[in-house]
Amino acid sequence: MKPQLILLGAPGSGKGTQAARLVDELGYNHLSTGDLLRKEIKSGSALGEKVQGIMNAGKLVDDDTVLELLNANCDLSSTAYIFDGFPRNEEQAKALDAVVLKDAASKAVYFDIDLEKLAARLVNRRTCSGCGEIYNLLSKAPKEEGKCDLCGASLTQRKDDNEDTVKTRLQVFKDTIEPVLAHYEASGRLARVDASQAPEQVFTALKEIAK
Repeated sequence: MKPQLILLGAPGSGKGTQAARLVDELGYNHLSTGDLLRKEIKSGSALGEKVQGIMNAGKLVDDDTVLELLNANCDLSSTAYIFDGFPRNEEQAKALDAVVLKDAASKAVYFDIDLEKLAARLVNRRTCSGCGEIYNLLSKAPKEEGKCDLCGASLTQRKDDNEDTVKTRLQVFKDTIEPVLAHYEASGRLARVDASQAPEQVFTALKEIAK
């Protein structure tokens, strides 16, 4: 069976785009912790009610609850998953190994990109308010300024894509990612992909890793 994949990378490094292709073309299941939290709440399960209570209190969902959520939604014996959004630090990486992955074959993939270039990419990112298509004013500009090529709806900029917020987010990422990478490197499970390449080249590299 294909290895379980843990996608690691800064915001805007292309993880979401590539995860969608891994699902469509290689048959992976995409596990986004945010999506799982919403799904569990909607289901009305005991775990969902627990999560709802934590969120209603204005608190972050703790690691143990996230791990419980992942275990409740994973069947590693028959399905290959993409873990996206967890782990975010070394403690979470160790817990994911111990509680969820256990003896399953897994690889961590780091979307490696120069953070200065990434900051420029994020500040220039625009999203269609109609169909959700993503543009970039530097590398994938719309034909008509401010309008989507596909549906003609207006393009918007995410509130957290302003320069100050982007720099803060990337600094937080930089401070936490190195111990995570060291954890996976120590067990021979770390693969690095040059995320500054064209999406097609990145996907070609991912297909090799997923063999």
